[in-house]
Amino acid sequence: MTSEITWHKSSYSANGANCVEVAEGPTTHIRDTQHRGLAELSVPASEWTALLSVLSR
Repeated sequence: MTSEITWHKSSYSANGANCVEVAEGPTTHIRDTQHRGLAELSVPASEWTALLSVLSR
């Protein structure tokens, strides 16, 4: 896992307990807010953008 990246939660998360955090750059990193140290998913930024595009339809 990368410790030199900047993580943020979506503004849609508010104070919810079931949130994910992302760190965007050439590679987008995704992790569970409640279990930050367990694992993270890393995907190319283009794939993350494509996913968000499909989900926003």
